[in-house]
Amino acid sequence: MIDTPFITRTDPQITALIPLCVGRAEIQQHMGPGMAELIATLKAQSITPAGPLFVRHLRITAELFDLQISIPVTAPIAAEGRVEPGLLPATTVARTIYRGPYEGLATAWIALRSWALAQGHTLGTDLWEIYLTGPNTSSNPEDWRTELNLPLVAWTVGG
Repeated sequence: MIDTPFITRTDPQITALIPLCVGRAEIQQHMGPGMAELIATLKAQSITPAGPLFVRHLRITAELFDLQISIPVTAPIAAEGRVEPGLLPATTVARTIYRGPYEGLATAWIALRSWALAQGHTLGTDLWEIYLTGPNTSSNPEDWRTELNLPLVAWTVGG
């Protein structure tokens, strides 16, 4: 299900994003159109993506997702429609790769959280998943790869 998790430090990354707060049952209706809107806005502004699409979850409850459909960019975008400029800050994360269909992501996140907690880490409040390969590259969900990033809270001892 997931590759062996590890801890790494990310670099800051400028992004283009669409903020959404939607019910869990509605998420499928918003992802595809939101991703298409991001790509179209980048193209209209002649901005090059700096990597694959991702979703940053700011808050998850039993009823809703407060998230940002995002894409890293090579230059800042101008706000247009629902698309806004953004920044994914540098942070320390627990990271793994999940292999399989999107329906298994919840279980993969539980496994990564459990691993990080077992290692003695304190978890941050957000998380993000990067869609490395998916339906646009293979019709076989077993070929899909999603990078899971779980921010960790860093503590400085004695200072």
